[in-house]
Amino acid sequence: MDIQQNKKLVMEGYRLFQAGDIRNLLDRYHDDAEWIGPDSEFVPFAGSYHGKAEIAQFFQKLDQAVKPVSFVPKQFIAEGDQVVVAGDATWQARQTGLTYDSPWVHVFTIRDGKVARFQSYYDTAASERALHTDQPGQALSAAQLHH
Repeated sequence: MDIQQNKKLVMEGYRLFQAGDIRNLLDRYHDDAEWIGPDSEFVPFAGSYHGKAEIAQFFQKLDQAVKPVSFVPKQFIAEGDQVVVAGDATWQARQTGLTYDSPWVHVFTIRDGKVARFQSYYDTAASERALHTDQPGQALSAAQLHH
C-alpha cells in the first residue's frame, strides 16, 4: 500500500471508532497486532495489548471507564509504513461523572494493508484524576469545580 492508502485505512478506522463499530475496526488489524499505550495502575484501559482478542478487551475497558464527549483526529502525517495522527479528546469518567481534556498522538504501523502496531500517547494524569477521586490533587480539582 502507498502512503495515501495507509492514511485512508487509518481515517476509516477513526470513523468506525466514532460510530461504535469496533468489530469492523478490528478487521483492519492483523491477528497478531500490537496495541501499546501508557501504563497507569489507575487507568483501567492503560497498558499494552497483543492480538485482536486483547485489543477488543481494550475497547471494552475503555467503554466501561469513559465515554467520549468529543474525539477529533486533527492531523494525519504519513511516511513509509507509518501514519501519525494528532488529535484532541474530551472524555467523561463514567464512575465519577468528571470530564477531562486529553490531547493525544497515535502512531500506526501498517503491514500488508492492515495495522500491525498501534502506539498511543495521552495525558495519563488527567485520566487518573477524573477516574479516581481519591488520587492526590483530586481534592483541589473537585474544589475548583464548585467555584
